[in-house]
Amino acid sequence: MEAAVPVETYMSPRRSVAFIGSECYPFVKTGGLGDVMYALPKALVKQNCDVKVILPRYKCIPWEYQQKMIYRGSFTMDLCADGRSYYVGIMEYVWDGVVYDFIDNEEFFSSGNPYTNLIDDIPKYCYFAKAALAALNYMDWIPNIIHCHDWQAALVPVYLRTQFVNTKLTTAKTILTIHNLRFQGIYNIPTIRYWSGLPDYVFNKDALKTGYQDANMLKGGLAYSNIITTVSQTYAGEIQSAYYGETLDAHLRYHSGKLRGIVNGIDYDIWNPSTDARLYANYDITNVLDKKKENKRRLQEELGLVQDDHKFVIGLISRLTDQKGLDLVNAILPQVMDEHTQIVVLGTGDGVYEDSFRYYENAYKGNVCSNIMYDETRAHRIYAGADALLVPSRFEPCGLTQLIAMHYGTVPIVRETGGLKDTVEPYNMYFNTGNGFTFDRYDSGLLLDAINRAKTFYFENRWCWDEMVQRDMDKNLSWENSAKQYKDLYLDLTW
Repeated sequence: MEAAVPVETYMSPRRSVAFIGSECYPFVKTGGLGDVMYALPKALVKQNCDVKVILPRYKCIPWEYQQKMIYRGSFTMDLCADGRSYYVGIMEYVWDGVVYDFIDNEEFFSSGNPYTNLIDDIPKYCYFAKAALAALNYMDWIPNIIHCHDWQAALVPVYLRTQFVNTKLTTAKTILTIHNLRFQGIYNIPTIRYWSGLPDYVFNKDALKTGYQDANMLKGGLAYSNIITTVSQTYAGEIQSAYYGETLDAHLRYHSGKLRGIVNGIDYDIWNPSTDARLYANYDITNVLDKKKENKRRLQEELGLVQDDHKFVIGLISRLTDQKGLDLVNAILPQVMDEHTQIVVLGTGDGVYEDSFRYYENAYKGNVCSNIMYDETRAHRIYAGADALLVPSRFEPCGLTQLIAMHYGTVPIVRETGGLKDTVEPYNMYFNTGNGFTFDRYDSGLLLDAINRAKTFYFENRWCWDEMVQRDMDKNLSWENSAKQYKDLYLDLTW
């Protein structure tokens, strides 16, 4: 009889956590926030946490989930400054040990997309922030921690410290996580004051007020939360500077004592080369060198590239925008192309980049393939079939592509910013350490140099390159590490 595999259990004290955010895979997802809202609670359950995720019940949530939701109750809630009140329904769905509570209100959540425009979104997320707290109160579920995400949930800490101060919820500590600092929920003060029903004193320059006549919902949440986190340590430092701070740098410097950076993980149930059904050939650290060659050959064949084991294949999977450093790529691509190199691009975005990559595909037929689309299967196959992955971002709060690439044995070439700097250790030729190639200043010449260093290393020092591939695959990039750091933070806050 085979011995049972021991399952690691975490004996640290139990904590209850309410996650409040505007999207969560698989119900609704527009970006990385949806992935985090799904994967982090799932990982925290394994860390001895009791987790409830609170989301809006948008019309666009697929029917397969809607039909399994169970009605948990409803009530009427005062919202607006003139006493106008609204229905709040609670629909529940339990999956993978996580309880999902959906706030139900036809008036606010009946449009097709979660985000429409600020005129509609400001009232919608004022309502959602207050209704999420009111629902916890109604269910008498009092968490140790209320963990809020981005501007759509940023009024939760403000409500908690004002209108909910005499409820049981007042014992909860709040954390606000910044996933995208560019979006802040800014609108004129009278509108936000009316829809939130918040007292006048929160609309001051230290909390919600910004400029002469506007209120900034994210800024208010940062002021009122107990802890602020963002998705990498380097980015936590960067956003305190004018260049990265999106006009909130001074406010973030003021609150720097409660600002932390915790890097995201990747979901090994989805991203795992040994079980990934989308790949041509599955592999793990023991057979990566052979199987990667097979994946590369099949990728070249599928994309109409010259089939040659000895080509250095560079992948680029990205939104095609300035933020992703594509102006640098554009500037140097002709210098990168030689008889040893192939480039595979996947993504959509600004017309200028879509057109330029189409042009390069035409100019370097058989060695450049530009897939101007998003195709999940093709993304998985590029991660497995490419030798290196390019991420030259202007700024990158966390970045997942470099983590996925490393897990698939594909060496990242990245700019040292945000999460890229925190997760990719530059190769050191003297000690044969590191897991990628990096450059610091935002400069096309430095990007070209990083690519050339990677290429030279690949062709002239293949044994050490192969070691790096295995080192990357050996790294634990799962959510387990990040969840442990969040759990430690929860314990520190509530000890």
